[in-house]
Formats: sequence, structure tokens, C-alpha cells
Amino acid sequence: MSARQRIDTDTRTRAHDTAVSRGPEHRIAARTLAGLTALGGLVGSVNLFVDGTLHAGTTRVFYAVAMLACLVAAAPLAVRQRAGRWPTFGLVLLCDLVYVIVVLSMSQPAHAAPLLLLFPSFVAAWFLGAWMVAGSMLVTVLACGIAMVHTYDGAVLIAVQTAISAGVLNGASVGVHVLRCRVQRLLEATRALSHQDPLTGLANRRHLVENAPRIWRQARREGSRVAAMVLDLDHFKRLNDAHGHAAGDAVLRAVAASLSATVRPTDVLARVGGEELVVLGLVNDAADAGRLAERLRTAVATSRSAAGHSVTASIGIALVRPVDGEDATAATWRLIDRADGAMYEAKQAGRDRVAAVLPRQRTAGDHLPAAGEPA
Repeated sequence: MSARQRIDTDTRTRAHDTAVSRGPEHRIAARTLAGLTALGGLVGSVNLFVDGTLHAGTTRVFYAVAMLACLVAAAPLAVRQRAGRWPTFGLVLLCDLVYVIVVLSMSQPAHAAPLLLLFPSFVAAWFLGAWMVAGSMLVTVLACGIAMVHTYDGAVLIAVQTAISAGVLNGASVGVHVLRCRVQRLLEATRALSHQDPLTGLANRRHLVENAPRIWRQARREGSRVAAMVLDLDHFKRLNDAHGHAAGDAVLRAVAASLSATVRPTDVLARVGGEELVVLGLVNDAADAGRLAERLRTAVATSRSAAGHSVTASIGIALVRPVDGEDATAATWRLIDRADGAMYEAKQAGRDRVAAVLPRQRTAGDHLPAAGEPA
């Protein structure tokens, strides 16, 4: 899997389901759903105190239970401030059921207009997936049919009114869902661009920073070391000066493609500067990191642009065993700085080679050695 594909997959995973996300905008959405659901229950409860609005007897009890159900359904949304797919789908079905109960309870069913179903229809359209939206649309048709049976006489009139009401509601639902999908695609594209280097398609600095905590957690969980490898293309300026920047860009793209095919799926490969790239991943020991670095060095040396231009790379390695309580992002950049120092040692030793800062055991209070210090 290439770096571009990994970034796109991560982006789609984060944006797959708006309702499940935990971001601040989705907490606001959960509060809004809770507020509107509770408001519907409170406003509907007013009918319990207006004479002649509801049928007497058991029907009145069902109506009261339906209004109470709205208030109860709003409570977890307000408390948890998160609406998952299935709870949201359940809320939609509950609102449809409440509408049917309202229609059956009203002494004049015509007062319970199908427009009351706009709320569950729009909630389904904006927060749920395609098949749940389709299910909501079928339930809308059923709810409208029940309402029309208790409002009009004659099968033809009932069918026409049901088609009109359900058609308007479902048409609006489809429109909102299409709009949501369009907005989501634009957001996914924007997120992808914000995490990709536009020239090479590799991850960029932002993506590297955002993945550092994940790598740190995984290393602590597995007892592994984190390895940072800084690759700097040798004599790249000379290539640009001799053949032009277009040739340099082509070489960068060729190198990126070759490295993407070489790194492991769990590694993060990012372009952090003009001709500088970073690989961040987990290794068992220094030998493991050295083998990966040699494969990367070979991948760069054997890559060719369409015009036949090529470069080599000097690679610096630094390793660390993460400990609890440290800032993963800050620790990552310290590790990269050490690898950067090792990379300059590789250049001074003749380029097209690997140099390493060896790991050592440490505790949370240990000083992290600089690139030239013994590890």
C-alpha cells in the first residue's frame, strides 16, 4: 500500500460516519438532536392539558408515554454528547412511531400534519448511511399512510395524499443526503490535501505529527523501539542546476514511488523538506532498523525518472524505547533531530550510506542525547 493510499484510507476512516465522530462539531450535533427531541416531547405534552385535543381513555396514556419517550431519548444524547449510527437510527424510528401515536391519539388527525416527520427524515439524511436512509424513507411512507387512513376517506384519496406527503418528505430527505455526501467528499479531499505533499503524494509534516502518538502507544504496548530515519538526497541541488527543476521534481516522484513500495504498511513515510524525507516506524533492535535503512538506500539508488536521472541518499537512524508519561510529539521530533545528526555523519563519511545513533535504555527523566553524543 502506497503512502498516498494509506493517507486516503485514514481520511476515509475518520470521515466515514459523521454521527460517530467525537469532535467538537459532533458534540454540538448531539446536543442539538437532544434539544430538538426534548423540545418535541415538551411541546407535544401541552396537548395533555388541552380539553378535546386527544381521545379519552387508553389512547391518552399511550400519547403521554410517547412524549415521555422523547424526553428519555434526549437524555443520553445530552449526557454522552455523542450519537452513534444505531442510536441515531433508533431515534429516527422512535420519532416516526411517536408521530403515528400522535395521529391515532388526536381527536382531529388532520392537525398532526406529516411535516412533523421532517425532523426524523432530515436526521436520517444527514447522519446515517444510504441503507439506513432508505429504511427511514420506507417507514416514512408507512407513517404517512397510517396518518392518511385516519384523515381521509376513500382508497384513491388516501393513496394520493400518502404519495404526496411521503414524496415531499422523501424527496427532501434524498436532497439533504446528497448534499451531505457532497460536503463529506469535499471535506475528505481537503483533509487529504492537508496531509499530503502535493508533489510526491507522500505524507507531509502534519500527517507525521498526527501519527506520532499512535506509533508511541503501539511501541509501549508491544515493547518495541521507535526508529526515525532521515533521508537526504545527495547532490540534489547539483541535479536541479544541471537539468532544471522539472527534472528534479521527476526524480523526487520516482524516489517517492520506490520508497513507498519499500516501507512497511505500518511505517510513516513523509516528505518534510525539499529533498529530505523521514521514515518513522517500529523495530525490534538496531539491526532491524539497519536492514530497513539499507533497503531504503537501495530503493533510492535504483529509482530512475522517465528521463533516466537518479540520485543516492544519505540516511541517518536514531532509535528510542518510549516510556510512559512523555509527550509523543516532542519526543518524536527529538528523535528525528538525532537521526538528522546521524544523516550528516553519513554525508561526511562519503554519502550514499547509513549512519546510526544507537539506542540505550532510559527512564522518563533521562536526558535524550544529541545527534553527536553517545547513545
